[in-house]
Parts: sequence; structure tokens; C-alpha cells
Amino acid sequence: MPKRTDLETILIIGSGPIVIGQACEFDYSGTQACKALREEGYKVVLVNSNPATIMTDPEYADVTYIEPLTVEALEKIIRKEKPDALLPTLGGQTALNLSMDLNSSGILEKYSVEMIGAKPEAIEKGEAREVFKQAMLKIGMDVARSATINNLEDALEAADNLIGEFPIIIRPSFTLGGSGGGIAYNREEFKKMVQNGLEISPTHEVLIEECLLGWKEYEMEVMRDHKDQCVVICSIENFDPMGVHTGDSITVAPAMTLTDKEYQLMRDASFACIREVGVETGGSNIQFSVNPKDGRMVVIEMNPRVSRSSALASKATGFPIAKIAAKLAVGYSLDELESNFTKISRAQDYQSALENCLAVFSN
Repeated sequence: MPKRTDLETILIIGSGPIVIGQACEFDYSGTQACKALREEGYKVVLVNSNPATIMTDPEYADVTYIEPLTVEALEKIIRKEKPDALLPTLGGQTALNLSMDLNSSGILEKYSVEMIGAKPEAIEKGEAREVFKQAMLKIGMDVARSATINNLEDALEAADNLIGEFPIIIRPSFTLGGSGGGIAYNREEFKKMVQNGLEISPTHEVLIEECLLGWKEYEMEVMRDHKDQCVVICSIENFDPMGVHTGDSITVAPAMTLTDKEYQLMRDASFACIREVGVETGGSNIQFSVNPKDGRMVVIEMNPRVSRSSALASKATGFPIAKIAAKLAVGYSLDELESNFTKISRAQDYQSALENCLAVFSN
């Protein structure tokens, strides 16, 4: 279908300052998105607290605000600019969390702002650890044994009765780059990490799960459109095994050690995952782990947004993920879009065209 004509002004939230776990990759994706939307004739309103970015240069948005990324500041801007839609998936975890806060506080409904790209329900299902786990079990996916807890007492009970042995992984919900999480090798470390994770998580929720140390780790960059067409843009393999955070690992694109059967299983699992979570349009990053001894594959997590791996995948393949994601959000489908970088006639035909290999080394 052609682009939506019921939208005139679109709000984009930037990722804010460069911090540990979040750097210029979201400036890269946000800049692509702003350019793509303006190409289509939309008025773009950009909010970012960091003036030292490319996306805040005057030519990338019609209106740019350098303001704190808070609910209060955003409400004032929404009241003034009256955007028709908010695209929450291009400013990293910061923009995603702030968009969810705007929704839960009733501000988006109050000013009739539609969330496009990913609805609040899909973001919740992809980001909330326990909700995501149940969604994956529902469609028959294997996941690590785990429990979501809100206090230390429940965490200790789950560690003893459900998982049964150390080491144990701690993952706070709605955080970026593994913040507050880690691997506990004994009971004392476990207590400290759980307490820290509960404090850092904005929802005071922590997932504890069986440790997959030594397993191979893979990522799939997947896109979906409103016609339910899905495509894998890039597979990524972490050179380091589970236990080294993907942001700290050497990564190789495409994945080099998957057999064709394993790749097809992971591809099908990725499509099932993005459909069940409900990301209607745009890109998602889905992470898997494979036991090198017996081939058991489990889903680790999903980012229902453009991620740091999306920037890597874009550079590795020449496919402008953020640009295409922005155009999908305003009504286009994959079979209507061309990738000017790769000279492929349709974005949906891209999957079979990858011939390059890229290795990225973290600093």
C-alpha cells in the first residue's frame, strides 16, 4: 500500500548522550529515519538532549528541540507541535522507555498521538522478560529455565528450587547493554546482583535464569511489514561464547558456523518470534544461543527496535535498516521499497543477496 496520508507530523525521540552501552549507533539510525520521513513529505519533530549529534543538525528535522528526555518536557513539546504519530523504535532503549512512559501516563491518548512501528503491547511483550518467556513457550520455542522476581526472597527460592545450581544469570528488565545484570557464581554474589538489578530496573523486575556459559551466541536482524512479509537482513555470530556480553564481543556477519539446517531453523524461529511479539512494521534484533555439544537452541531475548546490531548489519550488508524501518512504519511494504545501496529491486528480495563478510572488534 502507499504511504499513509492521514499523518502529517511525526515525532522522533533521540537517544540522548553517549553512555556506556549506548553510543553513536542510534544517532546513525535516527539520522537515516529523519531523512527518510522528510523524503516522503512528513514534518519531522525531533527531540534529543544531546546537541553533539548528527541528527540534531538543522537539515535533518523540520523542528529540533534540545531538551531533557523526560515525560514533562515531552508533554510540553507534544502540546505545542501536535504530532500525529510517535516513532519510538529508532532512539535506542532511552526512546523506547520514554515512549512507554508517555503511553502509560496517558499523554499519547490525551493528545491523540499514535505510536507507529511498534505498538505499546508489542514493546511490553518484547521487553518484559517474563511476558516474553511465556510468549515464546506459547509458540513452542525453547527458552532457558528462568523465573521473574520482584524481591530477594523470591529470587533465592527460585535459585534453589527451579534452577538448582550455580552459576546463575541475572537480567534486569528494561535496561540497556546488560546494565545491572551479570553472572553469579555463588550465593553471596547472587544476593548482591539481584538487589542491584532490582534497583536499576525501572519496573523493579529481574529475570534469573540457568547459565548458558560456553554456548554459541547468534543474532538475527529481522524486518516485517504490514502485509506480514518477513525477511532476515543479516545473521550475526559472536566470536566469544555466552558469558561475554554481545556489546563486548568480536562479531562476524554473516554467521559462519551455522549449518544450513540450523540457519533455516533459526530463521523460522525469528519469524515466529517477531509475529508473536507483534512488531507490526520495522526491524527487530533476536538473539539465540546454541549448545555446541547437542545443538539445543534457545531464544535469549528480543529487541523490538533498531539496535546497535542493526548499525553493524547495515554496514555489513549495505542495507539501510533504519531508513527502511521508517518507511515501513508509514505504510509502505517490503515489496514496494528499493535498497538504493545494494541495487536490489525490492527489499524483500534482499535475503538471498548477501555475499559480504564483516568482522567487528570492540574497543
